[in-house]
Amino acid sequence: MNEHPLSAAAGSRHDYLPAAGRDAFLPFYDRLTALLGVPALHRALVEQADLADGQRLLEIGCGTGNLSVRVKQARPGVEVVGLDPDPLALARAERKARGLDAVSFERGYAQRLPYPDASFDRVLSALMLHHLDRDTKGAAAAEALRVLRPGGSLHVVDFAGPRHGIHGRLAQRMVRAGHTADNADGGLGRLLSAAGFDRAVISSRRHPVLGEITFYRGTRA
Repeated sequence: MNEHPLSAAAGSRHDYLPAAGRDAFLPFYDRLTALLGVPALHRALVEQADLADGQRLLEIGCGTGNLSVRVKQARPGVEVVGLDPDPLALARAERKARGLDAVSFERGYAQRLPYPDASFDRVLSALMLHHLDRDTKGAAAAEALRVLRPGGSLHVVDFAGPRHGIHGRLAQRMVRAGHTADNADGGLGRLLSAAGFDRAVISSRRHPVLGEITFYRGTRA
């Protein structure tokens, strides 16, 4: 699956960033994200999405499935699809989802979604877009718009700039630098607008561990 290359871990054989930066770190990924306070961001993003029974939701860059499973547990009447290029992370996500109906995980890339036009009511992304270069971010935003139904919405939480706390110091050891700077000074919001979204900044906050965090909503007219 050789699509547009993402930022990859130094020395990685992948054309994507593994969920934990390197395959060897994957067993520790969920524990680390819990310690960093990511579950609270997931809860806020699910609330922001304002989900209703019968809707269909896509998470891009789902990793080990924590957000997708949280959505399903909070809103059992929503169909959930998680997408990620990392097969090892997807295997963990599938194990977490055992016993849950209408939740599935598929391999693919955010910048080339394997779904028909207007096939989802919501698209979610949590702390993933900063790993993509500017062109790939733009392609991912355009693809999110394409697969959303009219009136559907994209909900994103991501870093607001190049300096982002402990996570940032860890990430700098795992990925090539430069792409988080695209998020600074409203860059990610402008990118959503350029893709065709009616976008809004929902909130921005200083996270005690992760640094500056911003929640975005982009609506398809």
